[in-house]
Amino acid sequence: MVSTEEDCSSVYPISLVIAGKPCLVVGGGRVASRKVAGLVRSGAKVTVVARRVDPSILSHSEVKVLVRNYQPGEASDYWLVFAATGVKEVDRQVAADAHEAKVWVNCADDPQGCSFMLPAVHCSGSVSVAVSTAGSSPALARWVRDRIAEGLDPRIGEIGRLLQLARQRLKSEGIPTETVDWNSMIESMLTDDDVRSRGNEENRVD
Repeated sequence: MVSTEEDCSSVYPISLVIAGKPCLVVGGGRVASRKVAGLVRSGAKVTVVARRVDPSILSHSEVKVLVRNYQPGEASDYWLVFAATGVKEVDRQVAADAHEAKVWVNCADDPQGCSFMLPAVHCSGSVSVAVSTAGSSPALARWVRDRIAEGLDPRIGEIGRLLQLARQRLKSEGIPTETVDWNSMIESMLTDDDVRSRGNEENRVD
């Protein structure tokens, strides 16, 4: 459970690698659909439990859909759980089960029921910017994200790819990466007309 203090120090920012990991979304509406889409993009193995399921969820052929009520205790079988039914009693039951099983859970519109928050994210290639308000205002998080995105060079994703290649080359040659002036290299790339973005689409995730 996160602290009730409205302070960014109450949450710990982290990027999870969940490719291939079993994740549960309880709920089949629009909110649940956004959670499913984000999990699918991250390569998670997604199961949805809901009595009614939005067509947007069904469009993901790789998602396992169970058209039924949530069964008490089943949250314990997953790495991440999302409670997004819109029915407080059900969402609280899902969250309680997850907390008891020490499974990370996000409870839609209930920050106090969450053990993790979803930030507003701007992506360009391997570069992502995540903004969190510790659950106090998703709208503000999206607004801040959009202002940051407006200020980013559209080539930032391609620059990230080139820097990754540079780090790999240095490591293969036994050169410590901390000896490189990365800031100067990034500034140089940003002013180099030959650096072009190669199909790095910008994706915004709620």
